[in-house]
Amino acid sequence: MSDTTRIQAGEKNTLVGASIIAGKPVIGNHGASHAVNPATNESLEPSYTLVDREQLREATREAKAAFASYSVTDLGTRAAFLETVADYLDALAEPLTERYVLESGLPRARAEGERGRTVNQLRMFANVVRQGDFIGARIDPAIPDRNPSRVDIRQRKVPLGPVAVFGASNFPLAFSTAGGDTASALAAGCPVVFKAHNAHPGVSELVGKAITDAVADHGLHPGVFSLVFGPGRIVGQALVADEAIKAVGFTGSRQGGLALVETAQSRPVPIPVYAEMSSTNPVFVLPGALKQNVDALAEEYIASVTGSSGQLCTQPGHVFVPATDDGNRFVEAVIRAVQEVDGKTMLTPGIADAWLEGTTQLSGQGGMNLLGRGEGGQTENAPAPVIFEADLASFVANPEMQIEVFGAASVVIRYGNFDELVESIAHLEGQLTTTLQMDVEDSEDLRAAADILPAVESLAGRILVNDWPTGVEVGHAMVHGGPFPATSDPRTTSVGSMAIERFLRPVAYQNLPAALLPDALKEENPWNLTRRVDGKLQPCEAGSQ
Repeated sequence: MSDTTRIQAGEKNTLVGASIIAGKPVIGNHGASHAVNPATNESLEPSYTLVDREQLREATREAKAAFASYSVTDLGTRAAFLETVADYLDALAEPLTERYVLESGLPRARAEGERGRTVNQLRMFANVVRQGDFIGARIDPAIPDRNPSRVDIRQRKVPLGPVAVFGASNFPLAFSTAGGDTASALAAGCPVVFKAHNAHPGVSELVGKAITDAVADHGLHPGVFSLVFGPGRIVGQALVADEAIKAVGFTGSRQGGLALVETAQSRPVPIPVYAEMSSTNPVFVLPGALKQNVDALAEEYIASVTGSSGQLCTQPGHVFVPATDDGNRFVEAVIRAVQEVDGKTMLTPGIADAWLEGTTQLSGQGGMNLLGRGEGGQTENAPAPVIFEADLASFVANPEMQIEVFGAASVVIRYGNFDELVESIAHLEGQLTTTLQMDVEDSEDLRAAADILPAVESLAGRILVNDWPTGVEVGHAMVHGGPFPATSDPRTTSVGSMAIERFLRPVAYQNLPAALLPDALKEENPWNLTRRVDGKLQPCEAGSQ
């Protein structure tokens, strides 16, 4: 049976190893690759053919062609489309879970939880679309009698155009094919060309088929979504350089993100790149927190460091602890806690190798000491978690100690006094999160927290108190972003409903005849939107949507 026949004969849940370009399976012309089960290092079938530049251009051309119609879809149609994708992913629960576990080495519970997060995220954006606030409708009515007079001016936000989205290695679902970048771009009215991560192509294909089916079900242009497999350095760079692409969503390494930013800024018409790249998520332990149960605090810390084998962008890589007797008790509890933890399978052999390289680099720095180590896991690519220790002066003086190690490794930094701690924050890179562990009933901790808060606001996009940064709620108030190098653009978020704003731009309409006004700005408000009229917020009519 030829490859083409095999694809046509395949059932919906049968993996065939082809890209999906504008609704059609495409056999790539640039070689092939296999996913690897990281727990065993065994190759997984089928092989995935990789597209060449011309096949990629077909995807971007189709996305450009789809933009004209998809960008003006009514809100109900667009919301229903997103809900259909969510429904199809729910129906794929078991095959998705099975393939997810094989390709990632992560447990079933993680797979099931991530699928739930993904479908809930899609439904959240469907609700955002139906409500319509993201359009940002504003109307300044004409005031002909004013001196100087004012003409009628109306504003709304419109989609940017086709978006390139890159799948992340550590979230095969939630930051992947139908993940936050794709969902928010589609919600904004932007077609998506999705570059799959080569570590989990099977999961990407299953989800890509679900999105493609939903596109067809709602009669949308097939170019609204394409899924491509290809070598990252070639296809990824070509995708960002393509003139049809108007924005980029990326989650991955600093090196990879910066390469895409450089390509995007080198284009004749530069485009925005929203890249989440590198964060060590510092935790500042104030003295009052150590007057309580240090064993529980240490166990929570180690659980946050080692969960998902430490392969979370919010893993606490640096924890600042007072150099006091109470701090010593905490450190001793950390040693006991980490010694009880076994290594878990990492996502790929390459990521496990990078973890080893990173921890070896850390251990070789002057003033860095190995504090504690767990046990190696029973599978392949499951190194023992490690915790290091350094004093604050050594840490501040040596930028190599501040590197992110992607995996189950963290550094405890001992500080002598609070002023020294506050001063050190200026030497830290931008972060996704910062955390304060404190006694909220202790007046000294409260004063210290008030003093440190302005510094950590400048440092990170999310500030936590008495919690741990791993675990990101998908909601309306969430910020998953931060100053460079946490992200390439700190003004927005990649998680939560505000993520839709990345793929929109404002347009003002001055003196436009009523017959030409878009529905969102018509006097009769046919979409029943909440709008700001002459500076005053006018809510939609309750129950009419």
